[in-house]
Amino acid sequence: MTVVGPFGLSVRDQALEADVQTGLSAVEAGLLDATKSEVPFITDAAQHLVRAGGKRFRPLLVMLAAQFGDPYAPGVVPSAVVVELTHLATLYHDDVMDEAEVRRGVASANARWGNSVAVLTGDFLFARASHILADLGPEAVRIQAEAFERLVTGQILETAGPRDGRDPVEHYLDVIGGKTGSLIAVSGRFGAMMSGADERVVDILTQYGERLGVAFQLADDVLDIASDSHESGKTPGTDLREGIPTLPVLHLRARAQAQGLPEDLELVELLDGDLTDETRHGEALRRLRLHPALEQARRDTVRYAQEARAVLAPLPECYAKSALEELCDAVVHRAG
Repeated sequence: MTVVGPFGLSVRDQALEADVQTGLSAVEAGLLDATKSEVPFITDAAQHLVRAGGKRFRPLLVMLAAQFGDPYAPGVVPSAVVVELTHLATLYHDDVMDEAEVRRGVASANARWGNSVAVLTGDFLFARASHILADLGPEAVRIQAEAFERLVTGQILETAGPRDGRDPVEHYLDVIGGKTGSLIAVSGRFGAMMSGADERVVDILTQYGERLGVAFQLADDVLDIASDSHESGKTPGTDLREGIPTLPVLHLRARAQAQGLPEDLELVELLDGDLTDETRHGEALRRLRLHPALEQARRDTVRYAQEARAVLAPLPECYAKSALEELCDAVVHRAG
């Protein structure tokens, strides 16, 4: 049993392991090539997060989905580079919006070079992704454009907040379906499509990616509160300190509004206060870790991961299917 990819995913077949490792190595080379510029400063900024590493979750999904067709087809690796470049570009923009100082354990681009450079570098990565897409055909361009529209819509909805009368939890799930689920869905779709897999298989792996993407983000929400060291390089409670409404906090607020328990109302008041104060922040984290809202968020993570796994049922039994199922288990494991 060999460990590859994010979360220590184990691949139980040497041929599949070799295909995945070769594909991911080619993606890494493709990312470095796509982020080169004739201007050295642009290269430094564009490769900043590439060289910082990352789970490469989306390229891994492309490689596994391609196993249901021809994994050596010429469009597989470039499509994986496209989805990862797009993801990296959104990180540059997200860090500006969130005023983040750290990303993947290193200084964020905006902290190092300022907001303008970070935004423009994200735009540069989008442009390079589009250049690669142009060689993959009009259908690939359309799919990516639709996913990008959903991604941006999700970001706008998050910024605007739920409309009057809308359940904040439902609103939030729509947001992350757009922000995270859409691009992970494209990863499954591109891998299957570029490999020439049957249209039914392409649809299954698209649906799988959408659900797994939501589970992936919900696991991050849980980790932000429950972990001692956050996998993304952020310290625990970063979202909490920045006032980003993650699922455990939304569940707490819904419970406080519905039941009016004094301890819940007190915790909501604490969260609404100044969490840049380390004492208040530490107390909020401690109490949230013990609160039923955190367990409720874990259950939601498990539900989406189970739905993703169930979608795979019609696929033929093979090592690639087993690896996709294990990804669901790995996401759940991250959430505890």
